[in-house]
Amino acid sequence: MPLTWKDSGLRWYWVAVLVFFADQLSKQWVLANFDLHESLNLLPFFNFTYVRNYGAAFSFLSDAGGWQRWLFTIVAVGFSTLLTVWLRKQSASLLKLNLAYTLVIGGALGNLVDRLMHGFVVDFIDFFWAKSHYPAFNIADSAICIGAVLIIWDAFLSGKSETDSAEGVKK
Repeated sequence: MPLTWKDSGLRWYWVAVLVFFADQLSKQWVLANFDLHESLNLLPFFNFTYVRNYGAAFSFLSDAGGWQRWLFTIVAVGFSTLLTVWLRKQSASLLKLNLAYTLVIGGALGNLVDRLMHGFVVDFIDFFWAKSHYPAFNIADSAICIGAVLIIWDAFLSGKSETDSAEGVKK
C-alpha cells in the first residue's frame, strides 16, 4: 500500500516552501535596495554585496554564452522532481534525509526562479578574510549545501548502521 502524504517524506515539503520563500524574499529585498556591486559591511569578515551569477556554484560556466542557463534549469527541475518522488516513497520518520531533500529542492527552485526571471542568480552573502573573498552566495545556495552535507552524512551513517546490524545478526 502506498504511503499517504502524511506518512511519507512529503510531510516535510513545508521546509522546501520555507526555503524558497526566504530565498526569494531576500533576493527581492536586495534587488530593491542595492545597485549591482553595491556593498554594505556588516562585520569585519562579512558584507552584503549584490552580485549576479550567470553560472552555477562559484560562477562555474558563467561565461559560457547563455546555454548554461537552460542546462541549469533542466538540472534544477530534474533533481527537484527526482527528490520529490523519493520523498513520496520514504517514511516521514526519516528526518535527516527528508530535511536534506527538502532543503535541496527549496534551494534549487529558488535559484531556478532567478534564472528564468532574470537570466542570472542574485547573490549577496559575501564572507572574506583580509582581501580574500569567498564567492558570494544566497539562501538557496546555503540550503543546497546543507542538504548535500546531510545526504552524504546520512549515506555514511546508514551504511554503518546496516553493517552493524548485519554483524549483530551474525553473532
